[in-house]
Amino acid sequence: MTRTLQSSARSALLEVRAHAPLVQCLTNAVVTNFTANVLLALGAAPAMTDLPGEAGPFARIAGGVLVNLGTPHAEQRTAMLEAVAAADEARVPWVLDPVAIGALPIRTELAHALRERRPTIIRGNASELLALAGDGAGGRGVDATDDVEAALPSARTLAARTGAVVAVSGPVDAITDGERVIRIGNGTPLLTRVTGGGCALGAVMAAFAAVDSDRLQAAASAVLVYTVAAELAAARSAGPGSFAVAFLDALAALTPEQLDERAVIA
Repeated sequence: MTRTLQSSARSALLEVRAHAPLVQCLTNAVVTNFTANVLLALGAAPAMTDLPGEAGPFARIAGGVLVNLGTPHAEQRTAMLEAVAAADEARVPWVLDPVAIGALPIRTELAHALRERRPTIIRGNASELLALAGDGAGGRGVDATDDVEAALPSARTLAARTGAVVAVSGPVDAITDGERVIRIGNGTPLLTRVTGGGCALGAVMAAFAAVDSDRLQAAASAVLVYTVAAELAAARSAGPGSFAVAFLDALAALTPEQLDERAVIA
């Protein structure tokens, strides 16, 4: 599995850089700029198209779609449902990131509705995914209060129920299709101290799903590329501010050889 994932990650990284997949991001207002910059650094093409009447037509031509529930105002909620319906019809992969669901009723109801719309990948922290599976009340806002391994049984059940690959973010990320599980131990705590450090990963998953039809490998490859680049950036950063800049540089400069050298996969 380790060698297969590293090979897939290398290939997908080069494919993204060669073809610059168009990634439609219906995401939250706090992270829009950082998410766009992460995609550009990676080699993808971001588009923050989240207006009703535009979201659906755009989803049909995108390579991948991100639906992030961080700030789901009424107009954006309508656009999300429109984009997801169009992506499903056009067979465009899409990623659901159920940010801070559980205690907050509007986004929780929306997340449960989107869960039934056949997402390609679902990404979140342990508390968010437990809430999405109906097995928990959510975390402390956007912060998890549950452990990745504790959430894994629910993640596997959620994957089997929806047909999605489920990626649980934490100190060791766990990605499952309901049967297989890939754990990736790369990363840095600095990702939790930069606005958009988790949300932008959902956009990267959409970019990788645009170039790799194996959902599990696409999600895991995105996590590996993202977390290895974060480690490289952390090594030359003084703190969160310099890390954010160094992270974009590390994504842009990341080599296949660095993935091979640094990958921590189980």
